Amino acid sequence: MLQPVYTMHGFNWFDRRGTEGVGFVRALRTLLTNNLPQILPDLSIIIRSRFEELHAGHPIVNGVKHTPVYPSIVKLVVLSNAVSFFGKELAKNEQFMISALEYIEETLICAEVVRLLPKPLVPLVGAVIARRLTSHEKIYNTLLPIAEQRCLERDLAKLGQTVPKHADCIQWIMETAPRQKPWTPKRVVHELMAIWFGSVHALSTTITFAIQDLCLRPEYAAPLRSEAEKGYAEFERTGEGLPLLDSFIKESARLSPVESMSTRRYATQPFTLSDGTKLAVGDWACTPVRAIMQSPEYYPSPLEFNGFRFVSLAQLDAATSSQTGTKFVQPEPSKLVDVNNAWHVWGTGRMACPGRYYATAVMKVIMAQIVLNYDCELVDANASRWFTWRSSMLPKKDTMVIFTPKHGKA
Repeated sequence: MLQPVYTMHGFNWFDRRGTEGVGFVRALRTLLTNNLPQILPDLSIIIRSRFEELHAGHPIVNGVKHTPVYPSIVKLVVLSNAVSFFGKELAKNEQFMISALEYIEETLICAEVVRLLPKPLVPLVGAVIARRLTSHEKIYNTLLPIAEQRCLERDLAKLGQTVPKHADCIQWIMETAPRQKPWTPKRVVHELMAIWFGSVHALSTTITFAIQDLCLRPEYAAPLRSEAEKGYAEFERTGEGLPLLDSFIKESARLSPVESMSTRRYATQPFTLSDGTKLAVGDWACTPVRAIMQSPEYYPSPLEFNGFRFVSLAQLDAATSSQTGTKFVQPEPSKLVDVNNAWHVWGTGRMACPGRYYATAVMKVIMAQIVLNYDCELVDANASRWFTWRSSMLPKKDTMVIFTPKHGKA
């Protein structure tokens, strides 16, 4: 899908992924998740401060600032991931951060162009595009010396020497690689680049749609703000909590999913599904995630937005219900991180996204900072806010939001 040979500095995904172990799963699912209590307090301060800077620089139109919401959120997510994955020092590297931001759009462009080409032209055109889009090369060249130093330290530690300790994704990816055949620095960087794209693209899009939904439904602001005022400190301390915000983001993602399809699988041998559908070698199979998430079989009133449909009745007191017009909830409460037959946002089964706990936490940090510190409204609520390309649904860059600071903030 992402054409990594051309977008990730020559990484041959099909030759490598799945054949050298799945250490990256433990790095993201366990180590990154376990470190959320150490990451979140600093991240909250960094995000709040950075958003204030971005907001201050936006143009004033008719007496109010107009913020391009999607580009702004992408910048916040890039910063969040850089701090969480690579540490504060690398996040201060301006050239790296510029390339990290450009890499998302360049990868999408290159991948889509290559996917549309006839197979005989792919190597030639793909190589030309890869040479012209340079962000992946800059990221690779920045991360490679760091990975080389970490691998050297790994080898020195095996000899009994004292080496520095690191708590970041570079280290965790390296430490969870196969022990019998440790990954090279190049392999570590390729894995980091793949994780980087997936995390920035999905998070930015999901948060942007959630902000737009909050603008369209201002009645949710008060209960979400009240919850954040009471529970944000506990969320920072544990990486869990804020069930109303969790449900609101999940409902937004249900009605505005980044992808209409999920769980893509490539047939390496002939295969017959349980309903008799036959797959030949080279065929792709996937699940229709949008259709499932908007089906009355799984969701009452499936096309109606109900921001708190996923919380339990016990979490919906009378005041909250009347404020938001909540009429129904799901038969069973659930969370954004869940994976089941009716919720394929993260994939399915053992191959579900291992970074979903971190991703959910970052979404809550950014959304909570906005809810706590700003009122928001769309400049033009009737304008088109998104477009579709193939199976993807993407926010438009020119959608403007008015963020009005609360508590007398500038």
